[in-house]
Amino acid sequence: MIGVTDTEDHHAEWSFPAEPDAVHNARSAVRGRLGAWGLDSLGDLAALLVSELVTNALRYATGPIGLRLTHPCERDGVLLVEVSDSLPDLPRERVARPEDESGRGLHLVASSAHRWGIRPCPAGKTVWFELAVPR
Repeated sequence: MIGVTDTEDHHAEWSFPAEPDAVHNARSAVRGRLGAWGLDSLGDLAALLVSELVTNALRYATGPIGLRLTHPCERDGVLLVEVSDSLPDLPRERVARPEDESGRGLHLVASSAHRWGIRPCPAGKTVWFELAVPR
């Protein structure tokens, strides 16, 4: 892990080097922060979706991978998760064929998240998703 920043207990940010252990470290960071926020019920799904996005960043981009969580109290009852990388090319959701070894990550995000999207940034892009907090 390159660095972590917490601000006012409503946001958490990490930066991971583009190395294979980034996926494991990102999952652990998400589960840990959600546990600290009392949002354990979102941990497995959030960690799974983060794994998919960090894996995509490792596969296609270079440089550090950013991860940011925004607490639901700041977002009207939804957890916001953002994964950033340095590649400006925007990913596309596609439907993988049964024999395909990859290509299911964004489809999984789209079908599991409350909302999701992609935002171009000056130094790459950010893929984000929201998860509704169970009541």
